[in-house]
Amino acid sequence: MRDPLFRMALVLGVLSAVGPFAIDMYLPALPQVAADLSTTEAGAALTLTSYFIVFGIAQMIYGPMADAVGRKTPLVVGVTIFAAATVAAALAPTLGWLIAARAMQGLGAATLMAVPRAVIRDVATGPEAAKVMSTIMIVIAVSPMLAPLTGSVIMAWGGWREIFAVLAVAALVSLALILFALPETLAPEQRRPVSLPPMLSGARRLLTDRRFMGLTMIGGFGMASFFVFLSSASFVYTRQYGLSPTGFSLAFAVNAVGFFAASQFAGPMAQRHGMERVISLAITGFAGIMIALALIVWLGLDALPVVMAGLFLGNACLGLVMPTAMVMSLDPHPDIAGLASSLGGTFQMLTGGVMIALTGPFMDNSAASMVAAIALCAALAWCAAAASLPRLRLA
Repeated sequence: MRDPLFRMALVLGVLSAVGPFAIDMYLPALPQVAADLSTTEAGAALTLTSYFIVFGIAQMIYGPMADAVGRKTPLVVGVTIFAAATVAAALAPTLGWLIAARAMQGLGAATLMAVPRAVIRDVATGPEAAKVMSTIMIVIAVSPMLAPLTGSVIMAWGGWREIFAVLAVAALVSLALILFALPETLAPEQRRPVSLPPMLSGARRLLTDRRFMGLTMIGGFGMASFFVFLSSASFVYTRQYGLSPTGFSLAFAVNAVGFFAASQFAGPMAQRHGMERVISLAITGFAGIMIALALIVWLGLDALPVVMAGLFLGNACLGLVMPTAMVMSLDPHPDIAGLASSLGGTFQMLTGGVMIALTGPFMDNSAASMVAAIALCAALAWCAAAASLPRLRLA
């Protein structure tokens, strides 16, 4: 990868990590939020749900905006909104206030999902783009390892409000990076004015593209498996296995190691074997491992090391799936990369939210229910691959 491209990938990685930090750093604080705001655990979980829903829908705003005015402006707008909402969350006196502030955080953070992928499409394609995406995944994958631990450290001397204060500082640093370290990658002559007919035409083109939708849903169900884990892991690890907040943070970080390590092989493997071959094998491995783990846990072998090992291996496969699916879905649509990125991101986030809603009534804060829900997401991701990749290879 060329040095300028590598530096850009690192900047985009740092920016893309802000959203995950806003989720993961907050997880150890959920019980404290419930106690301080006199609500239930389900009520505290709504602060995650509101973030996810608005985060998903808002990507449809930033994608077309990025195609019309360039990549930097929507980044500046979104991060500014995120910073203001983070301050509001830190000052929240009630649960309703916090839910609303988290929704506004999602509105701002959505730009950091939609726009960086369009920037990558501006500067690279094919296996080289997969390399750039893998570099970004380094930072994104490290964030689930560091964010909960950072949240636990902050809670040791402060509380959940201080977590949001730290996030506000991170937002200001991100704004500085956008203004001074990130070049504009979309030339004025390549910009497309925001107009409803072209947007509808572009959306129709994408929605009727079987391959685009299939790859998007592969990523969507993969992301849904992560959302299911986010919504249940803190309760499973602290209640069934008796871990402390710091212990939970360490156990949570193990899952990111497999994802992080595997994602670094996505680019080289795509160059050597082809992206379709890589994603076919990886999605089959993800589904097979998670279904096997669900059966093992259902048989009563639900010791913490067993669950953590299975999740580690499953996430390693997912680390190959996610960057490859993102690149493959955008490659055929360079002229509407912003719209394609935002539409894909919206479908993925909404898929995650729907899966949380559908599996929620069956979750009982046990490893068995959590792993079963993740296995369901993995199986649906494989079905999406089978429907969109005609030459899906099982071995």
